[in-house]
Amino acid sequence: MSLYPLKFKTIYKETIWGGSKLKEQLNKDVPTNAKVGETWEISCVEGDVSIVSNGILEGNSLQDLIEIYMGDLVGDKVYDKYGLEFPVLIKFIDANDDLSIQVHPDDAMARKRHNAFGKTEMWYILESKKDSKLISGFSKTVTKREYLDKLEANEISDILNFEPAKKGDVFFIPAGRVHAIGSGILLAEIQQTSDITYRIYDWDRKNKDGNGRELHTELAIDVLDFKKHDNYKTEYTTQDNEAVELANTEYFKTNIIELTKKMEIDIFKIDSFIIYIATEGETEIIYSTKDSISIKKGEIVLIPAELNSIILNPKSKSCTLLEVYM
Repeated sequence: MSLYPLKFKTIYKETIWGGSKLKEQLNKDVPTNAKVGETWEISCVEGDVSIVSNGILEGNSLQDLIEIYMGDLVGDKVYDKYGLEFPVLIKFIDANDDLSIQVHPDDAMARKRHNAFGKTEMWYILESKKDSKLISGFSKTVTKREYLDKLEANEISDILNFEPAKKGDVFFIPAGRVHAIGSGILLAEIQQTSDITYRIYDWDRKNKDGNGRELHTELAIDVLDFKKHDNYKTEYTTQDNEAVELANTEYFKTNIIELTKKMEIDIFKIDSFIIYIATEGETEIIYSTKDSISIKKGEIVLIPAELNSIILNPKSKSCTLLEVYM
């Protein structure tokens, strides 16, 4: 059975900080009265494996497809490295309130503690309020003692780097970097396949049962990067009908494409699946002489590696895609 571009059923995650933008801005079918803060669009996290929603393979899990199609689906070099593990997790996040301040371990620490992958990620801001900010890294280099003193005194904000966040901004968050998404921000998150989070501080917030959420002070202290870094925000300039690099890591590569005319993509040279995330407009993806599929803002499609080449065809005046592959 030949592969084709795959769409997946959205996985909805209820949170105490979720809002309404996933439904209003991205047309997600959010369950009634549910406080959804995240949608997982492509996932192979245990217990949350994506299910195909289109075509003859509808109802099959992403895990099943990797077992059956192997390198034809993900690319030979990707399959050789990751086997049955799908290496990236794609989310949309709607922060109606500030998220907790947190950090993620790298591969070595995650393997040692959890027998799992670490978590390096990146954010692409889809929408934000005028005064929205996020946290990325420290505002100055600190020692562990200085950090713990500030944490114990509820003054952790004094040493954190706050960044204004506006539509189109990109932030790369390597494992070990302290971070938090601020209220009023809607973003796309591209990350390693991992659900390991060490919560550092949660603004003294209570959950629905009136209890504070669990903090992971001791776990976090060993993975934090306490250095101040320059340029926490990724600078880039888009070019019509060209893939402009946003992130290039050992874990994933992400480009942004603004389409004004048809654009051919040579998948054979990449030897990897490609994920397209529609952030503006509608794009038709032509994958044979007679077959195509379209994605609109808020939709995602997985292009199997065996397709060799595709054509991206803009169907609206403004078409922007994020392109992710290994």
